[in-house]
Amino acid sequence: MSKSEGFPVDIKTTPPEEEVGLKEDISPCVFGQNRASSSSRLLTQEEPDTLSREKALVSDFKLMKLEKEAQKNWDLFYKRNTTNFFKDRHWTTREFEELNACREFESQRLVLLEAGCGVGNCVFPLLEEDLNIFVYACDFSPRAVEFVKLNPLCCPERCHAFQCDLTKDDLRGNVPEGSVDVVTLIFVLSAVHPDKMKLALQNISRVLKPGGMVLFRDYGLNDHAMLRFKAGSKLGENFYVRQDGTRSYFFSKEFLSELFADAGLQSVSNDYVLRETVNKKEGLCVPRVFLQSKFTKPGQSKSS
Repeated sequence: MSKSEGFPVDIKTTPPEEEVGLKEDISPCVFGQNRASSSSRLLTQEEPDTLSREKALVSDFKLMKLEKEAQKNWDLFYKRNTTNFFKDRHWTTREFEELNACREFESQRLVLLEAGCGVGNCVFPLLEEDLNIFVYACDFSPRAVEFVKLNPLCCPERCHAFQCDLTKDDLRGNVPEGSVDVVTLIFVLSAVHPDKMKLALQNISRVLKPGGMVLFRDYGLNDHAMLRFKAGSKLGENFYVRQDGTRSYFFSKEFLSELFADAGLQSVSNDYVLRETVNKKEGLCVPRVFLQSKFTKPGQSKSS
């Protein structure tokens, strides 16, 4: 792909990954790879017109209704799709070496919090690959948590799954304060109302050890999915609602960095990942944009 076709100049190739997010009828383009970039994707000549047509926001009544019914809408999502919608995320240890390297000594048991675990697409590959890990897994949807509990890998010795609204339910009711080495926040924060994101991060920070890491990946600004929303879907700046009532925010690295800083977490890395996928139904090669970042809680762990 030439530099004039949409990607910034300052990009470097990173290893290929499995598809993340929804199981749409898509696969990588023949020449498409993941590309890490300090800036988001450049829009084509036509795409700014698409975004400009979506200036009108939904009514305050609908906005409040969607917030009130957020849990119900995600529960219905998992009722319809059970465990079949998302692919298992076997790429996490490759993209986030901290999942293997952050132990202070080789025999240390890693304690991980998977915030927004869904039906376990990230949790269970980690439990299979790493026998010396304990996972706290929580999700907004009670139905999703029940699917996690039904998996044989979710045994009390290795995994504790529980329902939680990160914006209001204190995690310390299930996770000891300052006990977690790593928090994974993968395609989760985008589903939270922007006004409540800071609350979720502050909640997570309370159970994270000093020196602990938050590993983040989510939808980035100018992702193709952002341009597909039709009129009547816009809830706010970079914030949209899908047809099933679930919501999605598209992050800029500047917004994310400020958000984590306000919650007392320091940036380690914060970059866009640019990827091309082909939609087999439409025969189109489409640009995907994700934001992949790492943040740490200031201070050192007691053992160090």
